[in-house]
Amino acid sequence: MRDLINKAETTHCLTKEELLALLKDENSCEDLFAAADRVRHDFVGDEIHLRGLIEFSNICKNNCCYCGLRRENTNIKRYRLSIQEILDTAKLGKDLGFKTLVLQSGEDLYFSPEVMTEIIKGIKSLGLALTLSIGEKSKQDYLTYHQAGADRFLLRIETTDKQLYQKLDPWMDWDVRKACLDDIREVGMEVGSGCLVGLPEQTLSSLADDILFFKQIDADMIGIGPFIPHPDTPLKNAAKGPFLLALKVMALTRLILPDINIPATTAMETLMPNGQIKALQSGANVVMPNITPSACRKFYQLYPGKAQTNCLFHPIRDEFALKFAAIGRTVAQDCGVSPHFVARKAKNL
Repeated sequence: MRDLINKAETTHCLTKEELLALLKDENSCEDLFAAADRVRHDFVGDEIHLRGLIEFSNICKNNCCYCGLRRENTNIKRYRLSIQEILDTAKLGKDLGFKTLVLQSGEDLYFSPEVMTEIIKGIKSLGLALTLSIGEKSKQDYLTYHQAGADRFLLRIETTDKQLYQKLDPWMDWDVRKACLDDIREVGMEVGSGCLVGLPEQTLSSLADDILFFKQIDADMIGIGPFIPHPDTPLKNAAKGPFLLALKVMALTRLILPDINIPATTAMETLMPNGQIKALQSGANVVMPNITPSACRKFYQLYPGKAQTNCLFHPIRDEFALKFAAIGRTVAQDCGVSPHFVARKAKNL
């Protein structure tokens, strides 16, 4: 296993069989995490980028079996922030010291391209970088968002197992989702994706495929988190995804895509105390504190028990600076453009 880890660290290439061997192995985890941490240091440095997360609507037209926002969940209080509420929260994010905001929602049809353009331009007028995570759209919509100023778009594939995807995302189409990722890249935004680890019926083989898929789509940022069952979904009785396996998938993703941005996801912190710190020591370089208005935050339940940081009423950067200093890291002072994206743009000039 150490030879495979060394190969990944030095060449950033592994076959599916090699990835599968490392995913199966239980004796070399710390070596794997240490190698991912070294690659992170060498390619994206020791700064940790903070992104202020605004979850602006929990209304969704989709019915994904693993998600608490699914449209058939009648036990959730639905909300939708107004344009002014979103912009006020963005201003708060700037005042708290964030250089980048992430706007995330269910697939809420109220937020048309025209409405989103007004929101995007308002946020960009604050001098902030902006990531959108609002689902499957047309290529023209993605272009509209980018022309309005959106820098990045996150659309998680969740799984590359098409049969499993179809089972867990009824009435959706994996090929459409893949085409959306291609469209995001083609219009000029940073491309973000990711997967859930530990879904029912998911195999280690499909997780190896996920990692290779991220490389295939030339991703600039990848979010990986363990599956956590929600009590108001068809998967309510399923087992939680293993934290260690999610961490291994994340570390292998760092080894294979050395210069991308990788968040230490909230799901990791939810599943394991100090899970985000462990992720930051295993390849991650981004943290996304939640700045959604507190009256709404508890209703954005992709999964239950979501770990939260109260960051609305004190200098959040100072708190995180102390936390990160304990592991020899610092808070980044810039907006954290993916080095992979910069290199990809330069290559295409």
